[in-house]
Amino acid sequence: MTTVIHNAAIVTVDDADSVHYNAAVAIEGDRIAAIGPTAELLARYPAAEKVDGTGKLVMPGFANIHTHFTMTLARGVFEDLSPPHKPPFSGGLSPIPLPEMTPDERRAFALLGALEAVRSGTTHVLEDSNDVHHYAEALADTGMRFLLAERAYDRIGTSIGDPAPYQLDRALGQGHIRNIERNHRDWNGKADGRMRIAISAWAPDMCSPELLQDLSALQKQLDTRITIHLNQIWGEVAAVRAHRNRLPTEYLADLGFLNDRIICAHCRCMAPSEEKLLGEAKVNVSFNSAIAARRGLSPRIADLEGYGCNIGMGSDNMAEDMVEVVRTGLFMERVRREDGREPTPERALRWATRNGYRALGVPDGGWLAPGNKADLIMVDLQRAHLIPVLRVVSDFVHNGQARDVQSVMVDGQWVMKDGAVLTMDEEKILHDAQRIANEAWSRTFKTRFTPPAGFSPDALP
Repeated sequence: MTTVIHNAAIVTVDDADSVHYNAAVAIEGDRIAAIGPTAELLARYPAAEKVDGTGKLVMPGFANIHTHFTMTLARGVFEDLSPPHKPPFSGGLSPIPLPEMTPDERRAFALLGALEAVRSGTTHVLEDSNDVHHYAEALADTGMRFLLAERAYDRIGTSIGDPAPYQLDRALGQGHIRNIERNHRDWNGKADGRMRIAISAWAPDMCSPELLQDLSALQKQLDTRITIHLNQIWGEVAAVRAHRNRLPTEYLADLGFLNDRIICAHCRCMAPSEEKLLGEAKVNVSFNSAIAARRGLSPRIADLEGYGCNIGMGSDNMAEDMVEVVRTGLFMERVRREDGREPTPERALRWATRNGYRALGVPDGGWLAPGNKADLIMVDLQRAHLIPVLRVVSDFVHNGQARDVQSVMVDGQWVMKDGAVLTMDEEKILHDAQRIANEAWSRTFKTRFTPPAGFSPDALP
């Protein structure tokens, strides 16, 4: 079946950032067949299913290259509990831990993350967690594209950002490696290739040199992507200095860990020398702008990009709204650069689409061109906050909202159509997530932890 979306504004994110008004895109199977004037494509494909794009924007779907779906459990909690940026550092991203969850509970929150991702126009996600097999099947059924990164570490007794002595558990790290190998065997290439398995090294201060070298060897063996939280908080920098007498990026470079198929998340507490090391290795950097703003930290994206890094974007914790991520990234970089024109909306959109797909190993996705993957979204432009439509990319990046995303297509199949999610039971997901959150936080607050102000009484013991 061929589908032709016609009379739309089409944003391609091609090399020239081409925009076609009153145009059409034809989809055959899982690929884009043609882009051109509406009359021409309707005449070329007379038997096609026709989708009226009048008043709509068609653009590539977003690639979220760094997130943790199950951490939506901490929505409205962890955003306001960031660790200090100055000593003393004690480890952890919040003084309250994420509640323990059963596999069924984790599956429910993974689906909540996927639901929000689809509704904000995301078509490809890198999900970083432990035991991703708990919810891999549920995510496959959503119709989205996933790179599931199983996490490895071998430090015990603390978390990221603790300069205290390193307690090594070599067996723990080897167990994580076995989990990665199992998940790769069971899930890599499944769901018509939409599911792939990658490797996650948790962070430089949570991984010994031996484990990082083992993970590098495993990356080559499995021929896959690898990701790591890097220079995320100042406590991490202090910890690596204490343990290795090096800066985090120097530590990784010394071990030969950096390469052009690694995705380094955050990169915001960095010396210029570290940025240069990343650029020399042509690494991919995930600019997690929304969580960076909430933490009060920001990477030097212009410098990282100038040194040679490929910049993608991620939502990170507690949210999956990539529309917000793009706009926040644009604003943060303009404030940091003290420049009201750079980066352009077109560049920010490229970070979140084509560059993200490239980082995830899909060079024929994330931009619209004949022969590329048919991963695209339709945005309703007939909104009070978007009219008049004059420069459509700038209009959407500056003013768009997740609720403007009307339809989502992955591999030529509709995942959401005319505002209705077709692959998930939205009502059940929302109900289950609220119930589980109330129960999980209530369990946590029965221990020594004190709930932050304003906590819902339904989630208290």
